[in-house]
Amino acid sequence: MANIRLDKVSFGYNGRPVLRGVSLNIATGERVAVLGPNGVGKTTLLKLLIGALTPGGGVLWFDGKPMNSFPRRDLARRIALVPQEFVVPFAYTVREVIELGRIPYLRLLGGLRRADRHAVERAMQWTDAAAFAGRIFNELSGGERQRVMIAMALAQEPDVLLLDEPTQQLDISRQAEVMDIVAKLNEDHGVTVIAAIHDLNLAARYFDRLVVLHRQSLVADGPPACVLRSELLEKVYGGPVEILGFDDHLNPVVLPLPRRQDCAGEPPGRTGKC
Repeated sequence: MANIRLDKVSFGYNGRPVLRGVSLNIATGERVAVLGPNGVGKTTLLKLLIGALTPGGGVLWFDGKPMNSFPRRDLARRIALVPQEFVVPFAYTVREVIELGRIPYLRLLGGLRRADRHAVERAMQWTDAAAFAGRIFNELSGGERQRVMIAMALAQEPDVLLLDEPTQQLDISRQAEVMDIVAKLNEDHGVTVIAAIHDLNLAARYFDRLVVLHRQSLVADGPPACVLRSELLEKVYGGPVEILGFDDHLNPVVLPLPRRQDCAGEPPGRTGKC
């Protein structure tokens, strides 16, 4: 039985449809990347999956039950979201930020108990955040902040981890660092991972399954070698692309092709002559 199932789910903002009739099954322990251009509905899909938005049509199922049948606190314990941006208005330490992940477990006006502190320590260990637990969150680098945000989500002890552009604004080394953490959580601890990602090459390297959104619908679903095809990507992203390394042993590599042609029809920079 699929852990998460979308059955013809639709959603829109102020009468403007964003998702229309989307059906999708995600089994326990899968690692799935959601692809598509800006504004296609990737973040909206994640918000539906966490229960922050209610479908305008269709049904979203979790563990065989309609998601809206779960109490909010129960969902918060089982599904965690790492958002694109997380603003901390005060000088909270890293440890204090990660402790916020235990809010769904706290009693009214109660403090952290032994189980809560154990969950926080384990989340810091899994994300290598313990080394800077006493530092101020707002003084961290982008890569360090992302690790703390993932640790805060893991402190919820979720079955499902949702990530919204987890490598946004990170340099190439920090991108790999963050994605290595995510892959390890999935492989070693069985956490189901669903991530909205812009970088097609990162998606191909770190995710076994890619789903593509286009014009309010799901238009592709499968392994990278089947999904990352030039004809599909050119339609979805509206520009020419080139696919490299396409065989049974290498992940596809997607490169944008220049639209401007120099000299006798050669793309600029190809001949070295102009």
